[in-house]
Amino acid sequence: MDAEVAGNRAAWEIASQKHVREYDELLTAAAEAELLERELRLLREVLQARPAVVHLQSGHGLDDVALTKAGARQVVGVDYSVTAATAAQRRAIQLETNCRYVVAEVPGVPLRDGCAELVYTGKGALIWMRDIGAWAADVARLLKPGGQLFVYEAHPMVPLWSWDEDEPRIRADRSYFGRSHINDSFPANGAREWQWSLGEIISAVVAAGLEISSVEEYPEPFWQPAGVDAAAWQGRLPNTFSLLARRR
Repeated sequence: MDAEVAGNRAAWEIASQKHVREYDELLTAAAEAELLERELRLLREVLQARPAVVHLQSGHGLDDVALTKAGARQVVGVDYSVTAATAAQRRAIQLETNCRYVVAEVPGVPLRDGCAELVYTGKGALIWMRDIGAWAADVARLLKPGGQLFVYEAHPMVPLWSWDEDEPRIRADRSYFGRSHINDSFPANGAREWQWSLGEIISAVVAAGLEISSVEEYPEPFWQPAGVDAAAWQGRLPNTFSLLARRR
């Protein structure tokens, strides 16, 4: 792990302390966790088959509990924060859900080839990927033939939107085609985020040998900080997208 990735990991460890400070609240939230309706719509057929799931960059683990409720027979969460993975594992044990956690960098996940029938990721994951092609290749390696990749993620345009409440504006210090930027807001804590256009993400998935069945864009963000109501989130601009693809 080089200095840049190590710096991002350190920032994420700091941010993940929130998962410890708010442990009881997150335990309650996990017990009540459900996938979003659009996730359930796109994943209904996959989840009916009770898949083995690998969740890349699993964070607090609430989506892992939701996946088991929706039909997954087991979920392996992968996150490079010891703090996040440890807290998520403790919650999973308390809730008696079939989730376990691995501390590891993505790509380079230390799980066997073809171990997953569904790879689930997103909600603030792809911004940490310095090499989107290597990420897609690792996803393909983890999937069994016929297995599915599902991404529900911030739209690549999101780094451009300001949080002004009167009207949407494009930030003068950001570019859709920029390679990266420093994000000083929570949870990035000054970490470097990498930017990938929607075309680059789709192309990487196809180049890895996956067949895309669905790409959708949505106006709603997956996360809004408390006390902020940016005009960019009020229905006129893309803020999230989903992608479903199958390994041939």
